[in-house]
Amino acid sequence: MNFTRWSARLPGTQRRAAARTDLGISPPQRAESSVPAARAEGGQEGTTLTPAAGVDELPTREVLDRIPALVALVHGPEHRIAYVNDAYATAFGDRPVGEPARDALPELEELGLLPLLDQVLRSSKPRTVKSRKAASGRSYTFTCTPVTLPVSGSAAGLKDDGVLVFAADVTDHAEAAERLRASERTQRETAVTLQRSLLPQELEQPDDLRIAATYQPGGTEAAVGGDWYDVITLGGGRTALVIGDVMGRGVRAAAVMGQLRTAVRAYARLDLPPHEVLQLLDGLATEIDAMQIATMVYAVHDPNEGSLTYASAGHLPILVRDEGGTIHRAEEPTGPPLGTGGWLHTSGSVPLGPGSTAVLYTDGLVERRSEDIDEGVASLERALAGATGTPQVVCDRLIRALGVTADHDDDVAVLVLQHPARKGLDAELFRNAALELLGGVEAAPRARAFATGVLASWRFPPELHDLGVLAASELVANSLQHGTPPMRLRLRRTDRRLIIEVTDGDDHLPRRRRAEPADEAGRGIAIVATIASNWGSRRTPGGGKAVWCEFALPRSD
Repeated sequence: MNFTRWSARLPGTQRRAAARTDLGISPPQRAESSVPAARAEGGQEGTTLTPAAGVDELPTREVLDRIPALVALVHGPEHRIAYVNDAYATAFGDRPVGEPARDALPELEELGLLPLLDQVLRSSKPRTVKSRKAASGRSYTFTCTPVTLPVSGSAAGLKDDGVLVFAADVTDHAEAAERLRASERTQRETAVTLQRSLLPQELEQPDDLRIAATYQPGGTEAAVGGDWYDVITLGGGRTALVIGDVMGRGVRAAAVMGQLRTAVRAYARLDLPPHEVLQLLDGLATEIDAMQIATMVYAVHDPNEGSLTYASAGHLPILVRDEGGTIHRAEEPTGPPLGTGGWLHTSGSVPLGPGSTAVLYTDGLVERRSEDIDEGVASLERALAGATGTPQVVCDRLIRALGVTADHDDDVAVLVLQHPARKGLDAELFRNAALELLGGVEAAPRARAFATGVLASWRFPPELHDLGVLAASELVANSLQHGTPPMRLRLRRTDRRLIIEVTDGDDHLPRRRRAEPADEAGRGIAIVATIASNWGSRRTPGGGKAVWCEFALPRSD
């Protein structure tokens, strides 16, 4: 056989550039050999034998017998056994020479190597399979190399094609790799559990919106990231919608995500404009982890405005499909990611009228290694244009349309919200009425008369009717005393609550306080807070404030 064709593939040998002499299989007895001297005896002084000459003189049979790895030699189309070394016999038992491999080498068939032997014979190219586990529990890496063997007893020097099977025991490496994979699986499961526990277990469902969300962790080969979403009811019919992505992977990213999500909910209770919320979060993100940054969109839906007011910290744009099917992309304004510090964010708005659907998402949905992210966003726009149904159905269709599968290489979070176009009897449950408060103190009786008539027309129960009129009267009186024009009273009903709101031009927010018996003022907000289900105040864009309260409607059969 040609020793040089496979010897370079044995561990510890080097490729030789010079041609080698073809050596046949040695007889069963071991030949004696010695290492050649560095200089020839009796030769001309200074003449040195080359190392290649010494290697060529090594008996091949003795080399194979001494190799600690497993070696088997087969020949012919049936892969008949020509030779197995002592290490192979120790691992799998003695094997009869001359028998076909399918009968005499069952371990190769169990490991799926017989087709590989056929492939090596056909192509005359070596093939390797890594870390195959035998029935004994040991793992081997097999290298199958084509060789040429002389036909035994042939005087004409006939030769036959064969395959040298070389198996290196890699059990320790395989077990270490399996322990590493098990550790990584445990860490990933921990991160996924932490991630899911920090996400909302049940989304809040506002009166005016229908919302669904989907979170899908990356595949088993991808570490869990810090994607999250949230829906926060602000009161007065307004809703905050959040989606974000903490850069990085694993438990640390999930932990940072949890801290940011908690902070967002706390800042949302202040009912600040979106860009001010991001400014507060930017400083907090630096304090949580100076090496960690996050992208985020914070948006607020106000049913009275019919739009989404939002601010973005380096996040992907919101997409909105209007009632006619046209896709709107919320471009600017945007700012740098949270945790970079020193930048001012700004708020923008995108229309969200009845019949509209909006999508907030993380980069795992649209980012691919083979294409620009703008192409992914464009693909999402096309998918959204044809995605109809409930918010959850839209979520699922977008996930499928963008090719997100269980083995996706990144986390994906999607938040879909719809502003239903209400018609018929359903529309009767959602009503609005407003009154401009003109003049001085005479505006108070006009406001009471207006509230009395509107609430009567909406057919509220007498008790709720009276409480609503009282609350409207107190809020108007408070605004007339402490606020500045322009002033407005707005009444709004949904299928769940009655909302009363008064706006004026003064940005000083009222607070609830205990009024002493001798005080002539300070009881209005206290009365409203006592009789209403909830109340609050906020500053309005362009200056001024809004003070609101709401009453839960009795559930009807």
